[in-house]
Amino acid sequence: MKATLVFLLCFVFIGFLLSGCADFPQKDDYMSKTPGVLEPSATIKFSDIPVPAGFKLLPQNSYSFESSGVRVGVLKYRGKGSPDQVISFYKEQMPMYSWNLLNIVEYGDRLMNFERENETCIVSLVPKGSLAVLTISLGPKPQVPKRSKQPIK
Repeated sequence: MKATLVFLLCFVFIGFLLSGCADFPQKDDYMSKTPGVLEPSATIKFSDIPVPAGFKLLPQNSYSFESSGVRVGVLKYRGKGSPDQVISFYKEQMPMYSWNLLNIVEYGDRLMNFERENETCIVSLVPKGSLAVLTISLGPKPQVPKRSKQPIK
């Protein structure tokens, strides 16, 4: 009986020590040091499409493909950041990677369309309480067929 009690106390004590090693995220992990401004994340899937720091990839809802210079992907992230912060982040960051803003659609959710030489990128943001779901869709620009000078018969 005494041996069982000592064993149980040792087990609880070791469990207590190990649980003390856990590191809980600080508020600064999710928000930048400057209030209202988001910083780029250090880990991103496509090197030329930034993701705000604190947004985590949802791999079960994402995919990407790259072959012969053609890239296609739908990447979903979840994180903290107001819609206005995320919109400001992409307005500032995307031009640094040669992306041109085409338009912004705001209807509760936010949708931003970007393009460059041969690709398009759609960034959508859906607020979910204190969090937001960010979806980045990347694909080739559609090829516009050249118009024939002869009428179609």
